[in-house]
Amino acid sequence: MPLDQSLNSLGLPKAPADTRVVVAMSGGVDSSVVAAQLAEEGYDVVGVTLQLYDHGAALAKKGACCAGIDIHDARRVAEDMGFPHYVLDYENIFRDAVIDEFADSYLAGATPVPCIRCNERVKFKDLLETAKDLDADCMATGHYIQRKMGAHGPELHSAADAGRDQSYFLFSTTPDQLDFLRFPLGHLPSKDATRELAARYGLRVADKPDSQDICFVPDGNYASVIEKLRPGAVDPGEIVHADGRVLGTHEGVIHYTVGQRRGLGIGGLDEPLYVVKLDVDTKTVIVGPKSMLATRTIPVREINWLGDAPFTSQAEWHVSVKVRSTRPPRDAVIRPLSDTTAEVELLTPEEGVSPGQACVFYETSGSRILGGGWIWRGD
Repeated sequence: MPLDQSLNSLGLPKAPADTRVVVAMSGGVDSSVVAAQLAEEGYDVVGVTLQLYDHGAALAKKGACCAGIDIHDARRVAEDMGFPHYVLDYENIFRDAVIDEFADSYLAGATPVPCIRCNERVKFKDLLETAKDLDADCMATGHYIQRKMGAHGPELHSAADAGRDQSYFLFSTTPDQLDFLRFPLGHLPSKDATRELAARYGLRVADKPDSQDICFVPDGNYASVIEKLRPGAVDPGEIVHADGRVLGTHEGVIHYTVGQRRGLGIGGLDEPLYVVKLDVDTKTVIVGPKSMLATRTIPVREINWLGDAPFTSQAEWHVSVKVRSTRPPRDAVIRPLSDTTAEVELLTPEEGVSPGQACVFYETSGSRILGGGWIWRGD
């Protein structure tokens, strides 16, 4: 092999035909376009779809992924484009690694983000190892995020389209995983551009609706799923004002999230009230004025650091952070307590910061993701 051989479009020193790429195919338009594009470029493509759950109602749900019709759609794309496709039964792994923790976190009064755990514990762990077992040179996904080469190796960067960026859900990607992963859609200007590519390749999923965030929750009803997974674990309790007044009763803390205003069932009050805390031990939903939701200091653990220098090499890191996927990054200071724990100070207080959500770190002056961790209540 000549030393000056140029890199292919995936950054590898091989001809596309000699480069095996496992594509994680959910059956949606994004991963289908990735597979079709790489196949057209002449890569040795192998499509893999994970069957993650089989929850009856969820199978028939529009916009679900990784079950039912989506597996059929992924298989059909592979047939049309002429590459092999495999379906792997990951139901037990998915339940153990994602669904059980989702239920337990809600019962503990947190607001979990199962999509992050799925990427971390299933797609970028077990599936990635399966890709290596298939002698793949890399694994590609349809996520909207960018992988760029930096002075110290591959870096994770936000997608070109801020409206589609999925970096919040991928902060726990490790450097070793990033070395093996590819994200061919991250540079596209919009989802319309993806659908245009799907139409160009003649994919029958070109107009398929986007999937929902939480694939195993039919109709967005978290409580009904948790009640099935943990029968008898939901107990009624009181709704209490922060000043101590009992305002009503509830049918279980899992029906509430920090920051919630609607559906409290305590009308007739002069001021709008929000859920400010969930006390699982006493089965109490605590409500108060919006001002009580403002948070400046956040304890964060299970940190995955993607910066070039060690996390604890500085007393402070001046960055931007996201505390919810739908919010823009805000200026903050991270103070490391260990390699995996820190205190994050928001320069401007945020409302509705909730245990169980992720706190994702961004380079203030650019698009690079520096890692992140999980918000918890602290000691």
